[in-house]
Amino acid sequence: MLNVAIKAARRAGNIINRASLNSERIQVTRKQHNDFVTEIDQAAEAASIDTLKEAFPDHSFLGEETGETPSSNTNQTSNHVWIIDPLDGTTNFLHNFPQYCVSIALQHKGEITQAVIYEPNRNDLYTATKGRGAFLNDKRIRVSKCDKLKESLIGTGFPFRDFKHLDTYLAMFKSMLQKTTGIRRPGSAALDLAYVANGSLDAFWEIGLSPWDIAAGALLVQEAGGIISNLNGKEGWLQSGNVLAASPKIYDAILETLAPHLTEDIKV
Repeated sequence: MLNVAIKAARRAGNIINRASLNSERIQVTRKQHNDFVTEIDQAAEAASIDTLKEAFPDHSFLGEETGETPSSNTNQTSNHVWIIDPLDGTTNFLHNFPQYCVSIALQHKGEITQAVIYEPNRNDLYTATKGRGAFLNDKRIRVSKCDKLKESLIGTGFPFRDFKHLDTYLAMFKSMLQKTTGIRRPGSAALDLAYVANGSLDAFWEIGLSPWDIAAGALLVQEAGGIISNLNGKEGWLQSGNVLAASPKIYDAILETLAPHLTEDIKV
């Protein structure tokens, strides 16, 4: 299954790379405030789904652009669901800011079992299979060994569509900024999670993400020895979209830093 997912991600990545050569000609549609979709997102998702559907016609799909697609064979939701973000970091892509990727994960009976994140502009391929470790370009990766929050580099994502939690987030940001070496916001949650798995970032947190933003990256983090949870340390992050991913050595310290700022609806 992983090899087919890799094929699907590379096919989507080729579409993205070709389009990046003529970015001024790309047609853009605004889905909502600060949320854009391009013909490239749509073409990349279609290519990914076609590749996976050809190999697994009895599987279902959850894509950022197309939503839920039932099994071709049964027209019902399968126990196997592919969760796809064909271009995570669309705004970056539109501005020629080289921080975007293809994210594909397989969920089997509610559990993420396969993950591929492909960074086409660098040709970097992150992969994971549950229980078999995480890899970057076929080399095993692990989360960082940083054991002091004050020495850590943390990734995050700012609210950009819905600002109801903005004040809460800014309070979190202030506390984290004062207790770490630095905070980075590159603009692609899937890649941020891959960088936690690779040890480039020591942790990552964000509020209000979607399943396709985090499914593949979460498995990478777990298989690289990291911890992923809601912002209060509990499960349910795929449903809530409120995520903390970190090296085990600084995970508790981040929970303690965020805890005073959590509102009731962010705790769930």
